[in-house]
Amino acid sequence: MRRTIFDLDVLRTFSTGMELGNFARAAEKLGRSTSAVSAQLKKLEEQAGTPIFRKAGRGLALTDAGETMLGYARRLLELNDEAAAAVHSVELEGWVRLGLQEDFGETLLPEVLGRFARAHPKVRIEARVVRNAELLERVTSGKLDLALAWSDGTLSAHCERIGEVPMCWIGPAEGQPGWHAASGEPMPLASLEAPCLLRSAATRALDAAGISWRLAFVSPSLGGLWAATAAGLGLTIRTPIGLPAKVRALAPEALGLPELPKLGLVLHRAEAELQPAAARLGELVLQSVHGALHGMAG
Repeated sequence: MRRTIFDLDVLRTFSTGMELGNFARAAEKLGRSTSAVSAQLKKLEEQAGTPIFRKAGRGLALTDAGETMLGYARRLLELNDEAAAAVHSVELEGWVRLGLQEDFGETLLPEVLGRFARAHPKVRIEARVVRNAELLERVTSGKLDLALAWSDGTLSAHCERIGEVPMCWIGPAEGQPGWHAASGEPMPLASLEAPCLLRSAATRALDAAGISWRLAFVSPSLGGLWAATAAGLGLTIRTPIGLPAKVRALAPEALGLPELPKLGLVLHRAEAELQPAAARLGELVLQSVHGALHGMAG
């Protein structure tokens, strides 16, 4: 049996195109012509020995084999980039201070820190998992090199808008939420302490829909909020990122709740040009976040 060896350059084009949602944009980002990108995708299907795309209206969607290929492509590229960084930056040293919103503490942080530590064992990392207001204060005052935070429209001097994440109503994973708009009762709202971007978004949406509400539970931490929501003390609002198994996203129409807007996500940098170690960690954070956002879109 002939052994198939996939071309990493082709896999990068494939992964980039799926991440951007458009292979024309991928061609522009990668500095290739659209015809060259088309040839690469044809080569990928030939190497795979099965179709990886199917027609979907006027565009393309992935087949089951294509979905499988995309997962492996990302893993191969991550390992390739990790190896390249380890070989070429083996002497990378220093200290990096990274801040993240609580939602990313248990999902993105272990992956990013693991990849970075394997490639750059001499770099010391200080990670802070705190809320938005503290993240912004720390990065603007130079106490953090990087901060991944939700966006309230406030931009720091050196920030990069990553994308938007849908907000959703959250209830207990087991059983029914125990409240419906038709009941006429105020909706029990579980929330983090103010100021909280998502709490404000929830109350604005409820007020605009003419639905009365009451604060049923207030927590200083996300862990406390998950516990209260799982126990049925109230409904809350977050994004699909980092949801524990004890809670679930609810279909708003089933409870008579309003649809919610999307929430911007921003990577703040303390300086325009970071030290090499901080710059490399920022690259890994962006890669991981883009992968998570694409996974939600899929």
